Amino acid sequence: MWMTRRVDNVQFLPFLTTDVNNLSWLSYGTLKGDGTLIVVNAVGAVLQTLYILVYLHYCPRKRAVLLQTATLLGVLLLGFGYFWLLVPNIEARLQQLGLFCSVFTISMYLSPLTDLAKVIQTKSTQRLSFSLTIATLLTSASWTLYGFQLRDPYIMVPNVPGILTSFIRLWLFWKYPQEQDRNYQLLQT
Repeated sequence: MWMTRRVDNVQFLPFLTTDVNNLSWLSYGTLKGDGTLIVVNAVGAVLQTLYILVYLHYCPRKRAVLLQTATLLGVLLLGFGYFWLLVPNIEARLQQLGLFCSVFTISMYLSPLTDLAKVIQTKSTQRLSFSLTIATLLTSASWTLYGFQLRDPYIMVPNVPGILTSFIRLWLFWKYPQEQDRNYQLLQT
């Protein structure tokens, strides 16, 4: 994106939802007093926000991107308002915020399943990123182990779908290797 100065083939919504996910886990980590959660998610939120700003800079349809961003920020602010103002008990707030973060993380990991159906249908892994699959597997496994170490189900459980979907994607890369993709593309032209 930075080098081509275009956003043609780059989806915006996954990075926006990842930013919201980082901010939510940052809030959970702050409430829990967990330095690892705070540092990792603060860095993640900063990087995702920078990505959003670069995307916005190169995006020809800024209005749609700004509307999506404003909508998700509004939902995030309403959620934070609820957790910090309307749930006075810190333990209840921690449990409800942990549940919210868990559900949001699970939905992020399961959202690429629609792409997996298209991969099977076309027998092409062209729409999948191998490096992102490996990164998701390693990140999910790390957070699962960290949650297991802390005995925190809100950290451990939502990362298991990330491991499972990563293994499914790796299986698809094995079943439909890149060489087969090139042949498939040649047949289509």
